[in-house]
Amino acid sequence: MTLAASRDGYGNGLMGLAHDEKVIVLEADLGKSTKSQMFRQAHPERTFSLGISEQNMMLVGAGLASCGYKPFASTFAIFTQRGFEQIRNGIARPNLPVHICGSHGGIHTGTDGSSAQSIADLAIYRSLPNMTVMHPCDDLSAEVLTIKLANYDSPSYTRTARNKTPRIYDSESAASLQIGKGFVLRNGKDVAIIACGVMVAKALTAADKLAGSGIEATVIDMHTIKPLDEELISRLADECGCFVTAEDHSIIGGLGGAVAEYLSATTPLPLERIGVKDHYGESGEGEELLTKYGMSSDDIISASQRAIERK
Repeated sequence: MTLAASRDGYGNGLMGLAHDEKVIVLEADLGKSTKSQMFRQAHPERTFSLGISEQNMMLVGAGLASCGYKPFASTFAIFTQRGFEQIRNGIARPNLPVHICGSHGGIHTGTDGSSAQSIADLAIYRSLPNMTVMHPCDDLSAEVLTIKLANYDSPSYTRTARNKTPRIYDSESAASLQIGKGFVLRNGKDVAIIACGVMVAKALTAADKLAGSGIEATVIDMHTIKPLDEELISRLADECGCFVTAEDHSIIGGLGGAVAEYLSATTPLPLERIGVKDHYGESGEGEELLTKYGMSSDDIISASQRAIERK
């Protein structure tokens, strides 16, 4: 089993775009951590380090996009929120294709502690009109989705993770990913488990264990939270009849919230949400925190059983 971090995929994706002279990389003093330093080292003439000035970085990105460039701006997920007003008014409202990457998202970041664990970023950016929101699960999917953003006409926010997790895709399967379309990793008729980010590996582990007890689960990598793949969810509603969502994010407004909104408006069906409840994280190892806060593969199993019982 190969372990890799999705932040490395972001860096590799930028390198895959190096041939496009319109691509400009912006940093806020954290290029080593976000992996944008890979591009900076190879193309310093197209990289601008703006220091600890995230608000300015967002508006520099807006200016570049308005002139026909393709800016990619990155920092820690928690620090992107310092520039929310600039993202709202300078990027999303005029619909400028600035592509923001927030690294070190979720409580899986662990030892950085509560103040650095961004658990509301997906909800915050999902609330903005024109904004695409993604959370890839491994390095290969992050690389492919980053490359696809270069020809995307709207702004985006991509969350990546610091810690290494099991690689889900191979080169062939990752190449088939599309922005706005969930990817079916496993098929089953009893329950649909929809996950994103580091929780995709947990969902697959849970599905394997459920199969041992005769329960077959579909597992979806919903790497794009907005626009949500409503067509896929509608099909799963007919095929499975109940859902579990799993995310390293608040259950308020993130993937679970998006799925709940769609189901409640179209096909009310049992839904169990795995994620951060209405509280902050704390300092600890990533896996330790996921277990403490009810976000392990065993918790996904229990949620699946509850969802099936509610059919």
